[in-house]
Amino acid sequence: MAHSTTTKYYTYEEDAPGTEIGNLSQDLKIEPGEDLQTSFRFMQKTNYSVIHMRQMDGLLTVGESIDREELCPQSPKCIITFDVVAFSKEKFQLIHVEIEVRDINDNSPQFPFNETYLEISENLPVGTRFPLHPAIDRDVGSNYIQSYQISYNNRFGIEVSTGEDGLKNAELVLLKKLDRELEDFYTIEVTAMDGGRPPKTGSMAVHIKVLDFNDNSPTFEHSSLKVELNEDAPLGFLLLKVHAFDPDDGINGEVVYGFVEESSNEVKHLFHIDPFSGSVTLNAIVDYETKRSYELNIQAYDLGMNSVPSTCKVIVEIVDVNDNAPEISIKPMTSMSDGVAYITEAAAEDSFVALISTSDRDSGPNGYVRSSLHGHEHFKLQQAYGDTFMIVTTTALDREKIPEYNLTVVAEDLGSPPFKTIKQYTIRVSDENDNPPLFSKPVYEVSVMENNVPGSYIATVVARDPDMGDNSKVTYKLIDGEVNGGAPLSTYVSLDPISGSLYSVRSFDYESVKQIEVKIQASDNGSPQLSSTALIEIKIVDQNDNAPYITHPVLQNDSTDVPIPYNAPPGYIALRVKARDADEGINGELSFQILEDEQMLFSINKESGEMVLKYGLSFLHGDVLKVKIGVSDKGRSPQAASATVRFLVTEMEPEDQIIMVVEASTEARSKIDASLIVIIMLGGGCALLLVAIVAVALSCKHNRGERSCGGKKKKTQGLFERSSLSLHKSKDSSMYSGPRVLVNDRIASSHDDSMSLYGDRAREAETKAFHPFSMKHFEPVALWQGDKYSLQLSGIRNNDQLSVKDSGKGDSDFNDSDSDISGDGCKKSHSTFNPRTNSSFHSANTLGADQQGGYCIIPTRSPASPCSNAYTIAFTQVPAHSHPNANSGSWRGSAYSTNISKARAQLQTFPRTGTLPLGFGQHKHETGTCPEEPHQSGQEPAALAEVATTF
Repeated sequence: MAHSTTTKYYTYEEDAPGTEIGNLSQDLKIEPGEDLQTSFRFMQKTNYSVIHMRQMDGLLTVGESIDREELCPQSPKCIITFDVVAFSKEKFQLIHVEIEVRDINDNSPQFPFNETYLEISENLPVGTRFPLHPAIDRDVGSNYIQSYQISYNNRFGIEVSTGEDGLKNAELVLLKKLDRELEDFYTIEVTAMDGGRPPKTGSMAVHIKVLDFNDNSPTFEHSSLKVELNEDAPLGFLLLKVHAFDPDDGINGEVVYGFVEESSNEVKHLFHIDPFSGSVTLNAIVDYETKRSYELNIQAYDLGMNSVPSTCKVIVEIVDVNDNAPEISIKPMTSMSDGVAYITEAAAEDSFVALISTSDRDSGPNGYVRSSLHGHEHFKLQQAYGDTFMIVTTTALDREKIPEYNLTVVAEDLGSPPFKTIKQYTIRVSDENDNPPLFSKPVYEVSVMENNVPGSYIATVVARDPDMGDNSKVTYKLIDGEVNGGAPLSTYVSLDPISGSLYSVRSFDYESVKQIEVKIQASDNGSPQLSSTALIEIKIVDQNDNAPYITHPVLQNDSTDVPIPYNAPPGYIALRVKARDADEGINGELSFQILEDEQMLFSINKESGEMVLKYGLSFLHGDVLKVKIGVSDKGRSPQAASATVRFLVTEMEPEDQIIMVVEASTEARSKIDASLIVIIMLGGGCALLLVAIVAVALSCKHNRGERSCGGKKKKTQGLFERSSLSLHKSKDSSMYSGPRVLVNDRIASSHDDSMSLYGDRAREAETKAFHPFSMKHFEPVALWQGDKYSLQLSGIRNNDQLSVKDSGKGDSDFNDSDSDISGDGCKKSHSTFNPRTNSSFHSANTLGADQQGGYCIIPTRSPASPCSNAYTIAFTQVPAHSHPNANSGSWRGSAYSTNISKARAQLQTFPRTGTLPLGFGQHKHETGTCPEEPHQSGQEPAALAEVATTF
């Protein structure tokens, strides 16, 4: 429960700082509260520097030296008042403290001027008084001026009187009649003395000049008067009319009135006197609460020469009327700004909020005040002392329900009519951090198009905290996570900690990541800090950003060669085109079409990609059928790819096969998901047919002038001439411009699960097979590596190997400078060739064959490439079919492929039977090691076929 009391102390001005004034806990017998450091506390900061209080026990001491004259000027009593709250075991007590500052004699009397001048007529009567400027002493009581003294003279004396305001006034009194002819000038020193011990004094010199004027002065009917004036009197109100009589005649008897020269400016401002009638009127509004009485010194003088004025003292007393409304002063328990006080929502019932003080400057019933509080039942007024009240709480507060209270304090006096003062008082409930920030929902779903610009805006999440201030300031952060179980979440998105806006860090790829889950934590800035989380599911929306690409047949420079039987009937499936698109949905749905077909021989299924002959082939169609095919997706802004397919009309039978195995480097295998290059098979029966074709071509070489070499010969010659190829020996023995024969494999078209010769991606090698005209003399084949060609010539047995090795620097094109060709299968002498010019190969010597009848072409070995990652080629006695413009993609397709398990097999040599040995492909190389070169004496020589690989 709250209590209040009043206690009084005194101290002297100029007491040293630290001088003890009183002890509240001892004098009022108050037991300290639980917190000894804050048992006593000032209600407000007024006079903190003058009076100090020890919070532990309420010891009051002088804070700094007190100058009473500065603190309470012209006041008989100087009292310092303040309020102290004592937190005792009984809760708390309000103490009103009054400290009287007593005066010491620390100021000397002072005159406003060091000297003054008087002019006195010689005929003035004895007893004439001459008012002097009063001395000023800032001290009060007995330390104030008590007497005046003058230097010795036989003409003048001094008299001291006390005015209504308590001031001591001095007047010179004429003691003896003056005689200007005897003495016309007097200098008198007037001394003012106070009542201190020892007394202090101040002096002023008075210079008196004696004039010779008329000898009668005006005389007032009354030397002093007293009048009353209501403070609400209007301007121009007549207070009184004074009259003075002068027995002289003429101008010496004409009297004029005025305020004495020494009158204060305040008197001259408030009052006016008519110089001829002597009427005193109100010149400005007076206020009882400002000053309650005024002293008017009116003088009258005639218009004659050497006129001597006379004076009359008029005392004007101001009468109070009820013209002031009560004043309300509010002192909050806590700091207050802009009329707003604060209280924590954790405050208990009956907690002290503010101190209300009322006052009325009027007197009597006009100054009695009644107070009341309106606005909310959670607060009430409780009297502390006199006209001072406390605002206390009546219940516990909750800021989230009522954050602010607008109270009205009403103070009304008892005057007639009464005056009422109304003051608004706002109390804001300060916040406690009792609410965490909350998201509008636990899971958010947003969609973002792939290929977005890094740094682009995704979404904004907002968490609300019903608290206020720092307790409601929400900051956001990403909770660490991973995308696809690997990359940190922070490498995909970033979050603005202030706004909660989510931005992309990278460009999203739907084909890599389809959805990102982002967990966000919202935390307030309170103590203790509270937080909550929400989940954002970012769904990546697919765009048509990937063009389709043809996977079968394998392309090189957007073209490929595909053999087709010369006797293919209508409806023959010449090729199954396959393509892929990394996009999904409609963006990944593909459609095939024929873009160019000069002879209009083919049609294509838009969905399956099957190319079918519409008409049977004849020699009129030529040896090369060029068709441009295209594939496009069905997405918005469709993307497309195209390729040129050259169908090479051939007489080979599908079941005849020659086998070629190419093993890629470890690096290449890792990129194309295949361990070895696929084996190519060509049938033995086809080899016999090719030998016949080459024989016809050889015969035509010697008869260039003849247009016909027989039915079979003409057909074969036409095939090669239309291909712009020749098996004739060049005039330059180092040049070869003959046809390049494709070594390929054909199996049933139903083998859709087989892998093509070069996998899903084009290889670097371009492979050609040649049928020599003799075992000892034929055209050389050049192998290109960077800016040189290397050719290894040797005779090998059937079990010898030819290895061709990639550099291992990734997928290589057939003319890449990083292709490195080496082999340890046949360590023979080799020749180096100049760069290829105009699609021909320049050779330094002629390729020859050994007695075994077989050939091995091995490029120059590169030390950077282990021979185990070499390309290995096997061959039989069956001549290969002519294949111009062959490339690695020529063996791609279901009709020209082999199973991937066989592609990983170790190359073996084959006998001249024209059939494949059983168990082919069962032996595998280990990466980085060289297989031993098998040599079996007595084994049958290899076939007279040559297979060359160009890089």
